[in-house]
Amino acid sequence: MLQGHLGVEANGPLGLLWVSLGLMGFYIGLIWLNSLLGTFLTPLFLIPATWLMDHLKRRKAKRQGHEVAE
Repeated sequence: MLQGHLGVEANGPLGLLWVSLGLMGFYIGLIWLNSLLGTFLTPLFLIPATWLMDHLKRRKAKRQGHEVAE
């Protein structure tokens, strides 16, 4: 049979505070990073999408013989 320590390893209240501060910092950083990604990446997709829609609109109007105002 195995002989040894069967209890749970505990580092006391200071270790608990240290780990909780680390986890709070991690999750605050994660939320901050996701906010920045949403703020800065959205225009990278929206602006070219509007260019594409304008191009398709001009092409369709040209095919139908209409002039599109720029």
